[in-house]
Amino acid sequence: MDLRAELLKSIWYAFTALDVEKSGKVSKSQLKVLSHNLYTVLCIPHDPVALEEHFRDDDDGPVSSQGYMPYLNKYILDKVEEGAFVKENFDELCWTLTAKKNYKPDRNGNSIISHQDAFKLWCLFNFLSEDKYPLVMVPDEVEYLLKKICTAMNVELNSCELDDYLSQEPQGQGGLTVWQFLDMVNSGRLLRGIEQEAISMAVEEVYQEVIEDGYLWKKGQLRRNWSERWFMLKPSSLSYYMSEERKEKKGSIALDKHCCVEVLPDRDGKRCMFCVKTSSRTYEMSASDTRQRQEWTLAIQTAIRLQAEGKKSLHKDLKQKRREQREQREQRKAAKEEETQRLKQLQEEKERKLQELELLKEAQRQAEILLQEEEQRRRQQHEEMQRTLEIQLREAEQARASMQAEMVLKEAEAERQRKRILELEDMQERLQEALQQEVKARQDEEAVRYAQARLLAEEEEKLKQLMKLKEEQEEYIIKTQREKQVLKQEMENKNKCLEEAQKQLEEVRVNRQRVDQDVMAAQRKLRQASTNVKHWNVQMNRLMHPIGPGDKRTNVSGGVFAGYQPLLSRRDSSLK
Repeated sequence: MDLRAELLKSIWYAFTALDVEKSGKVSKSQLKVLSHNLYTVLCIPHDPVALEEHFRDDDDGPVSSQGYMPYLNKYILDKVEEGAFVKENFDELCWTLTAKKNYKPDRNGNSIISHQDAFKLWCLFNFLSEDKYPLVMVPDEVEYLLKKICTAMNVELNSCELDDYLSQEPQGQGGLTVWQFLDMVNSGRLLRGIEQEAISMAVEEVYQEVIEDGYLWKKGQLRRNWSERWFMLKPSSLSYYMSEERKEKKGSIALDKHCCVEVLPDRDGKRCMFCVKTSSRTYEMSASDTRQRQEWTLAIQTAIRLQAEGKKSLHKDLKQKRREQREQREQRKAAKEEETQRLKQLQEEKERKLQELELLKEAQRQAEILLQEEEQRRRQQHEEMQRTLEIQLREAEQARASMQAEMVLKEAEAERQRKRILELEDMQERLQEALQQEVKARQDEEAVRYAQARLLAEEEEKLKQLMKLKEEQEEYIIKTQREKQVLKQEMENKNKCLEEAQKQLEEVRVNRQRVDQDVMAAQRKLRQASTNVKHWNVQMNRLMHPIGPGDKRTNVSGGVFAGYQPLLSRRDSSLK
């Protein structure tokens, strides 16, 4: 987990604790005090000018978490250096602020866990919680943490009781908050009948899983004297301090894939020695006993391996390794006791076996004879196996020759396929030309159709004029019955106009017949183009069908351009 993300989780609890009205905002005076305390515990030089400028008194209203984040990132988190401060002091500051408001243990003193254990569980909760706010821990992580605590006490977690509690407890954001988790532990439903001291020891053990540290004796580089230092192991470095308060850092050993750990013999009055070799220097160290040396060497080797693999889950991996070591030690102890018992039995049977020595010698001679026979039989088996291998080798040579012949045939077949592809490409070009001719014929047909429609419109207009003239003639006939003799000349003129209109109508009909002939010619061209496309489709289908050796040619209907036939049939029907 990133250091910035870890610090933000604890600061989030401190910020929400200062938000008394639960409005998401905190007054500037409280944020000044919080920032000043963060400067102190994170060992960052104070910048009072920036603090006062950012939180001026003339600003309006309190500050939200989003408004506080720019100052927090720029003046505090960006200046934090890993290893320059004590993480536990920082967590205690944030825990003190948030526990006063949110943590409510039993007032009668019947709490299952102490205040210090609650703080450690709060730290473990932050380590296992999800990276989104508000911070919650999913039920799987809750079960994982409780199982580890119960495992440390050598008891089994009541999974049914845990599931029942989780089903009854309202879960926001898909998990439990830290205060719900602490209330669940303090309720005693899951740790019923276990003493507070045992729970405290188990919590301490689980808490220490994420911190690999302890005292070792280290040999100096210049003065070559031995000094006791407090070492803290991380996946990428092994840092050492003057004491366990980690206030004065004396140095750090960078761990990478080129580092190694070796056990050294006792010398200079020091025992349980080992060294860490880097590319630039060798660090000699001494542990208090053999067990501690084995744990440290195994932990450092695991850290080097995880660093080379690009992993950071050091604590879980080391805990699994330590568990395996304990099992191996118990197995070795049991094996040692069994070996001691067996030696006693052998000592008791020594006299009896001395009496049977002669019989054993005779049995040895018989065994030598059997061994010679076995050797001869094994030699015969070896010769037979060698002959079998030679036969298999010859068969493999024959198979290789047959494969080479098959490869030659495959290459010839590939050459034929390439020629067929070239023919198909040529055929495609011809089909493209046929399609272009069909498109051109269709364009001609559309033009003829347009001319026909225009002539039909003119014919209709002439018919309308003729009908209008007829109506006018009838009107004039009715009106001029009495004036027949007077208007006879006008009737003749009208008759002449009618004759001219009939002549024009005849001309329009003649033009229409001519256009119909042009349409029929265009349809003949279209049918010819359709016949050409069908012919090329048949040729294309024949070329697309690969003909193997000995296969008969078959007429295959359809092909790449078979989809054009329904289209052509539809076009013919539309023309009809």
